[in-house]
Amino acid sequence: MSSTPAHPVPDRHGQNLFTTDAELHRMLALYLPPELVRHMRPHFERLGALAGGRLDELAQTADKNPPTLSLRTRTGIDQQKVNKHPAYVEMERLALSEFGLAAMSHREDTLGWKGKMPPLVKYVLTYLFVQAEFGLCCPVSMTDSLARTLKKFGSPELVERFLPRFQSLDFDTLAQGAMFMTEQAAGSDIAATLTLARKDAAGQWRLEGDKWFCSNPDADFAMVLARADDAPAGMKGVSLFLLPRQLEDGSANHYRILRLKDKLGTRSMASGEIRLEGALAYLVGEPGRGFQQMADMVNNSRLSNGVRAAGLMRRAVAEAEFIAGERRAFGRRLADMPLMQRQLNKLRLPAEQARTMVFQTAQALARSDAGEAGAYALLRILTPLIKFRACRDARKLTGDAMEVRGGCGYIEEWSDPRLVRDAHLGSIWEGTSNIVALDVIRAVKRENSLPALQAHFGGLLDDTAVAPAFADALRDALARAAALAATAAHEDGDVLARQAASALYHVCSAIAMAWEGARSGSPQRIEWAQGVLLHRVLPRDPLAPDAVPAAWHGPAIAKQAATA
Repeated sequence: MSSTPAHPVPDRHGQNLFTTDAELHRMLALYLPPELVRHMRPHFERLGALAGGRLDELAQTADKNPPTLSLRTRTGIDQQKVNKHPAYVEMERLALSEFGLAAMSHREDTLGWKGKMPPLVKYVLTYLFVQAEFGLCCPVSMTDSLARTLKKFGSPELVERFLPRFQSLDFDTLAQGAMFMTEQAAGSDIAATLTLARKDAAGQWRLEGDKWFCSNPDADFAMVLARADDAPAGMKGVSLFLLPRQLEDGSANHYRILRLKDKLGTRSMASGEIRLEGALAYLVGEPGRGFQQMADMVNNSRLSNGVRAAGLMRRAVAEAEFIAGERRAFGRRLADMPLMQRQLNKLRLPAEQARTMVFQTAQALARSDAGEAGAYALLRILTPLIKFRACRDARKLTGDAMEVRGGCGYIEEWSDPRLVRDAHLGSIWEGTSNIVALDVIRAVKRENSLPALQAHFGGLLDDTAVAPAFADALRDALARAAALAATAAHEDGDVLARQAASALYHVCSAIAMAWEGARSGSPQRIEWAQGVLLHRVLPRDPLAPDAVPAAWHGPAIAKQAATA
């Protein structure tokens, strides 16, 4: 008789990714009104069950069956089509129609809630969804961001004509969005854009040129950067256009998908190269201000990138925790071994930092959209901060978490390899790490964001009941990180941009985590905040054992509760 256990390899598949996430429940209670949490709980639970089961299966299938491009019908008619696997289409239906992830911020009623849904609800749903499927969340984010940019800068006629399709939850009529920016010679250097926009005899804009990297290339609409043929060189000559996939008579617009990209990750979702051949497009906003207007769409997508990185890290950590809790070696559970406990805690720190910064940035977005004084300046710096640091952390964390599963973690039957592959996207799309770190410094220079950041997180710290020595350490670290960022904003200080961005992110996340822990009664979150400060901010001797200073565990001073 075999002595092999019935299930020798622990498998977390089938768990509800919401109900098993106790920290998420605490944070929802802290950041959202109780009535909204009660209303959304069944929806969170349903998506959590899908993400841990059916959605995860669909994602695995779609990853193994990437989209293909057809150029002609079998009868010889030119008819381009991106062929998507049915698993991907089913995920599209879930994300765009059933949960309304792209339309939610542009409707007055979603998931039975009357009135505008706070951005945080959308991001929590995305946080759950992305733990199963990452690739589709890129088109979802671009669709959401395109609608936001259209509403903000489009003429009343354009908004009235096209916005309803982005508000729709009917899967057969709703529109998907994309943004076609990248060119072979331009990349992040928008001033080098070569795509031309010319007016035809009827006064309509026509676009000509190549776009090198276009995700969701068969989207119903795309925001495109192009230079009017009589516009000046440089950034001031670039304008923003709305490009429809189909013309009013139902025929295809005049552009072609030349090929699809063979990508490291996000294999489920198509990315391609586009050639514009006199494609009809509509000018959005003021001529020559295309970069400034597209920046709003890019920044919204950058926030989504940070949310997705946080979701990937949560999935990776949860898988590692499950394996460690179920797997036995040398007569003991892995989770009971001190070295494994240490490693798991090191994984938790960046994952929980990212989760906290998602909540803080989503809150800043809501306040900014409501016109609250200083909120835009805060949002303007928090967005590149989370895009820069969370996306970089996800690359390392997913690899380290894969190791906990051992040899099985390297096998494509499990989620680990897909998480590792997908995690590398965040640091590249919507701005590489250098570009985004420099954008943090640009926010300091142009938006005066540093005082807003210091005021917000200093205010959180003032309302946080922790040991005085720990509070002092956080306060000193905030002042020093701000000083470093101010130095980076001086002439020739760009070389410090990444260092300054990391410092601000780590210190601000530590302060917010301590505030969350004190407000929600979670000693664990305060311990994680201490770990962030100790391991990711303060100097330490790599040749000596490290430990949290005893004074940081001292009695807390009672603080007046802040309003969440």
